[in-house]
Amino acid sequence: MTKALHIALLFGLVMTSSAVASPVDKSWDFSVLLDGSEIGYHRFQLTEDDGQRRLTSEAKFDVRFLFINAFRYRHTNTEIWADGCLERIEANTRSNGKELAVTGLRAAEGFVVDDGKAQNSLDNCVMTFAYWNPDFLSQPRLLNPQSGEYLDVEVERVGQEPIVVRGEEVPASVYRITARKLELKLWYSEDNEWLALESVAKGGRILRYELT
Repeated sequence: MTKALHIALLFGLVMTSSAVASPVDKSWDFSVLLDGSEIGYHRFQLTEDDGQRRLTSEAKFDVRFLFINAFRYRHTNTEIWADGCLERIEANTRSNGKELAVTGLRAAEGFVVDDGKAQNSLDNCVMTFAYWNPDFLSQPRLLNPQSGEYLDVEVERVGQEPIVVRGEEVPASVYRITARKLELKLWYSEDNEWLALESVAKGGRILRYELT
């Protein structure tokens, strides 16, 4: 796996979102850093309407090396949720010229996902890597919205650890998520708000989301 594809996969696991609605009930705006240098942003907007939760996300990353744009990443994702389950998803990704599209719909036979190459029927109640919703931490399998893969995951609560958010140190609960070769670290506030994410990319580089 190339470094660019590995970083793209990490980014994809963070791209959980849903359909556009108004007004916005909640939003998250993250700065994205690689080895401490800001490379872009990832924004989320959550709305609730008539029993449905809708989340939209947009991400933009540019990694430069010697004044050359070595890695370019764009991602949008729309998800609709009901009763804690994913009802619909539409995600589009452009990673260094490679385009990916994933769509999915909850049906009688389960959640049917199309990755552009094949259709697969998953469980009836599916969750993505929905970091904004702590309920996802109890799931044994999660849908990657970028690739359409349904991944076995292991979630471990690491403990308590202070973290600096918007210039202020706050107490936080820390979780580790492992899926195949991926390992992610997440921080949540005392009222379960998602505060940060960190992962080790290929070559030992540190990818980090910081709430702004």
